[in-house]
Amino acid sequence: MIFNACRRWAGRGLKAFLLALLALLALLAAGGVGGGTAWAGRGPPPLIVALGDSLTAGYGLPAAAAFPVRLQSALAAGGVLVRIENAGVSGDTTAGGLARLDWVLSDHPAFVLLELGANDALRGLDPAEARANLDAILAALARRHIKVLLCGMLAPPNLGAAYDRAFDAIYPALAAKYQVPLYPFFLAGVAADPALLQPDGMHPNAAGVEVIVRRIAPFVRRLVKGEDGEGGSARAR
Repeated sequence: MIFNACRRWAGRGLKAFLLALLALLALLAAGGVGGGTAWAGRGPPPLIVALGDSLTAGYGLPAAAAFPVRLQSALAAGGVLVRIENAGVSGDTTAGGLARLDWVLSDHPAFVLLELGANDALRGLDPAEARANLDAILAALARRHIKVLLCGMLAPPNLGAAYDRAFDAIYPALAAKYQVPLYPFFLAGVAADPALLQPDGMHPNAAGVEVIVRRIAPFVRRLVKGEDGEGGSARAR
């Protein structure tokens, strides 16, 4: 089956053939052939775009240790073959993500991991603006019928209770409005743990990325397999 798929894609151009071959080799290396894969070899593996800020981009880390790379590897090891494109930009806000959305979607992804908002909170920007920007992004994804996992963020504790309440409420409310799955807090299990953070105390180190990947991978797996229970969320374990 593996080599038949490669032969089929060889006739569709060198780029398509190489993408299919590389993805198949990654799956073989991860031991994922033989059960439960979300890709049946009848086309290129589905594309996931990770739209985010420095937490997605891999700030301070080697490229191979960035979140999208490690997540793709973890999914392949579990038999779910996808390609994940790193569309993280360090320092990006929700407004920045919205501004570059059309370019990000130019490769026509099947799925988007939406991880934005941390920089809005760090800068003390109006939660209403962050909510409006994320709302516009989710609306655009819905119009394009692109499935999305919304990655939540929590406000830092130094901005006051009123700000915290307004900001933290953004993600559950939008997940319910658009009936998309919610990963409640992207830095769950990592935030405030010095052993998992870089010296700046904000960005995960390589070990921290592995914790994030381990916790979020089941959510992404359900999204890809269509088992996401739209509109719901679950506690990150």
